[in-house]
Amino acid sequence: MEEPGSKPINELVRLAIIGDGTAFARLWDTHIDALKKFLKSWIKNIDDFYVDDICSRSFEKAFRQIRSFDPSKSQFSTWLRTIARNTALDTLERDKNIRAPFVSLNENLAAAEADAVGDDSDTPLESIIKTEDEETTLRYIEGLPELYRQVAQLRLVDGLQYKEIAEELGMELNTVRTRIRRAKTLIERMKKEEV
Repeated sequence: MEEPGSKPINELVRLAIIGDGTAFARLWDTHIDALKKFLKSWIKNIDDFYVDDICSRSFEKAFRQIRSFDPSKSQFSTWLRTIARNTALDTLERDKNIRAPFVSLNENLAAAEADAVGDDSDTPLESIIKTEDEETTLRYIEGLPELYRQVAQLRLVDGLQYKEIAEELGMELNTVRTRIRRAKTLIERMKKEEV
C-alpha cells in the first residue's frame, strides 16, 4: 500500500491532525482504492456513483474529525472504514427515502440531470468569496497548500463548474469536489485568523 520512500501512515496522520492538508491528501491517495473495494464487497451490487459519493463523504468526515482519531485505539484504515460504513448506511437510507416516490421514464435524461444538480449553485462561502476583490481571493488561494491551489483558482476565480475542472485536470469528479471543499474550509480558517 505504501510507496518506497513515502511517509508512514502514522506520520501522515500526525501531520493531518496538526492541519497539513497535503498529508491528508496523501492519506486519501493511500486508502481510496482499499475503501472502494471494502464498500463494493460489503454492499453487493452498489453503483460506482454511490461508492465514489460515499468515499468522498467519508474522507470529508475524516478530515473534519481527524483530531478525534486515536492511533492507540485503532489503525487509521479501520477508523476510516467505520466512518465509511456509517456514511454508507446513512446515504443509502436517505436516498431510499428520497427516491421512493419518483419514477424515471428516461434513464439517460435522469443521469444527465443528476450530473448537473448541485454544480451551478454557489454555497454561501463561494458567494462571499466572489464578492470580494480578486486580489484578496488570489491572496487566500496562494496561501493554500499546493494540492488545492489549482482547483480553487479554477472554481473560485475562473468560475469553472466541477465537471469542467475534472475534465481540464484529468481528475475524478469526486476528487475535485473534495479538494474544493477542503480549499474552502482552509480559506474560511484563514479569514477567521485574520479577524
